[in-house]
Amino acid sequence: MGWLVRGVGAVAAVVAVAGCAAAASTPAAAPAPAGTSTAPAATHGHAAPTEPAAPLRAGERFTNVSAARPYPPDPPNGGTDEYRCFLVDPGLRAPAYLTGSQFLPSNVDIVHHAILFRVPPADVPAARALDRADDGDGWTCFGGTGIAGSDPGSALDGGSGWIAAWAPGGRGEEPTPAGTGYLLQPGAQLVMQVHYNLLDAAAGQDDRPGVTLRLMAGTAPLVPLRTTLLPAPVELPCPGGATGGLCDRSPALFDVIRRFGPDAGATVAGLTLLCRPDGAPAPGKTQTCDHRVSVPGHVYALAGHMHLLGTRITVQLNPGRPGARTLLDVDPYNFHDQRSVPLPKPVPVAAGDTLRVTCTHDASQREHVLPGVAARYVVWGDGTTDEMCLGIVIRD
Repeated sequence: MGWLVRGVGAVAAVVAVAGCAAAASTPAAAPAPAGTSTAPAATHGHAAPTEPAAPLRAGERFTNVSAARPYPPDPPNGGTDEYRCFLVDPGLRAPAYLTGSQFLPSNVDIVHHAILFRVPPADVPAARALDRADDGDGWTCFGGTGIAGSDPGSALDGGSGWIAAWAPGGRGEEPTPAGTGYLLQPGAQLVMQVHYNLLDAAAGQDDRPGVTLRLMAGTAPLVPLRTTLLPAPVELPCPGGATGGLCDRSPALFDVIRRFGPDAGATVAGLTLLCRPDGAPAPGKTQTCDHRVSVPGHVYALAGHMHLLGTRITVQLNPGRPGARTLLDVDPYNFHDQRSVPLPKPVPVAAGDTLRVTCTHDASQREHVLPGVAARYVVWGDGTTDEMCLGIVIRD
């Protein structure tokens, strides 16, 4: 049973934060005409998030934090991707709500996405130990931050430490829904997890990431938010059913493990166990997973994340039951235009409700969006040339 526990744990902890760009969906749009590609021609080039922030509201303030110095990414194991975690201190001496953030990379040509995590005061020593143990600023952190947490259940907390993110399309400040915020305790610090991809980058580039935080006093009458993550498997065969080499599932899976470590393999296995009734992979362009709501509350906003082969993502509440509704439908999905989507008004969810995430990928787009990258059987993976299927639910 040990491998099963590791696999399920990897899904709850690793998948919950594995390189998943949280600022990630657009309002539904009309489908493109048949035969028209909606995928961009480049891998991840995009404009810097430089749109001005909204004016401060009563009781708010801005705080800027950044890495100490520029960091030159150095992807391990012959890959083109590195996830780097930087510990930063917002200097909180009293409780505060995070009500908005604007991620500021200095080199957008190599930044795939970034996620901001809150580190409770009790876990700051563990984060500092990780920083000291790795050469250079920060530490390599495929999957989550690597911080075990002082709470025994923290590794299975489903992404509640995730408080903000930036991905292509997020060119300005990302505010929390009106009347809400993420509560930070005094002495808490933050981790900026930055996914660097050097697939198209010239040698010798670096980046000094930073973020502008919009903060409000913790005494404000705001609804405290948390993030719930809804992963589903990715089992995308090569175009035309081609086989051989990395078009066979086993070699492709071992290549992901080689690049990102054994937890990457446990994530793939765990997703299959959690999401498939028979526990067996189901190759195909569309994958889905049902997630049971355990804590009642309200959904305020949603997002979805895939990589360059994604074409559509949906999140449904209680599909097939009375009162079922679609909370998110991004069709066509565009990796280069990713934004979170607030709901017109909060939607209540009850314990026992089901949230279903469904993703569709198109392997034939590889030659357009990843020119020169050999075809492969695609499973869940941290790299830009791999894929993901992730629904992101912002709720109380």
